[in-house]
Amino acid sequence: METKECGFSGFKMNGFLALFLHLVVLTAVIIFGFLISVPTLILSVCLCLVWFIMFAGYMELEPNEARAMVFFGKYKGTFKETGFFWVNPFLNKKKLSLRARNLDVEPIKVNDKIGNPILIGLVLVWKLKDTYKAMFEIDSQTMAASAPTAGNANQVSLGNAVANRMNAFENFVMIQSDAALRQVAGQYAYDDNEADTEELTLRSGGEEINEQLEQKLNERLAMAGMEVVEARINYLAYAPEIAAVMLRRQQASAIITAREKIVEGAVSMVKMALHKLSEEEIVELDEDKKAAMVSNLLVVLCADEAAQPVVNTGTLNH
Repeated sequence: METKECGFSGFKMNGFLALFLHLVVLTAVIIFGFLISVPTLILSVCLCLVWFIMFAGYMELEPNEARAMVFFGKYKGTFKETGFFWVNPFLNKKKLSLRARNLDVEPIKVNDKIGNPILIGLVLVWKLKDTYKAMFEIDSQTMAASAPTAGNANQVSLGNAVANRMNAFENFVMIQSDAALRQVAGQYAYDDNEADTEELTLRSGGEEINEQLEQKLNERLAMAGMEVVEARINYLAYAPEIAAVMLRRQQASAIITAREKIVEGAVSMVKMALHKLSEEEIVELDEDKKAAMVSNLLVVLCADEAAQPVVNTGTLNH
């Protein structure tokens, strides 16, 4: 999206030089105040008024801070230069933080691709990228988490105003994060129990799921001049109502997989035993004896518990 943000090109002065001029004006006010005449009295009052108005022109900026400069409703640019400055006192200098901020989105309940209810949460790092869009493309006033009451309105400082503004932006990010998380979670299954084993799932997706989540978030936040630096799923679980059933299902799947490995290994060992006996001519076995031996070996190798030795005092056939 095209940006309307531009740098501030209006008049600015070093703040310390402005303080010196401020002191000069104060000195002139005092001098003219002692001269008893109508013209000097009028001049003294005018200089005194100028002296008070000059206070509104001072501002300081730290690294990764910005000021959106507005002159009677007209955007005049964004001031990002760090230091102490004096500008037109009639400019409305809206302070913004460009620093990265963390947001931990609480787990929400959604349905995955196959309809299973799951709990999923994420943590993300975001920051302001376009101050114009952040200030004028969205209504941050209605999103403020809290507003000062009439009883303490006089105690609201610039720091509180900035904090309220950034909290409003954070609320916007949180709502959009919730929507993006629901969209991404609904496109994939929780795991591969009901899907093709080669299909991407929320459990196995890892970096690919996180990258897609970042992309969806940046698409949603671009209109507000915000950028997601990093987004990661930090919580993933089945919803409580199906968690116990799904746990048994996972256990059964693990047992089946383990049994397959055991049977595969047992068959390989039996095959090797028969081959060694035949190759080294230790004993000759007919088909019935081979079948009995295979049966016994498979029972021993695939059993859950160790086999109990039994001594046969008769012949092999009895």
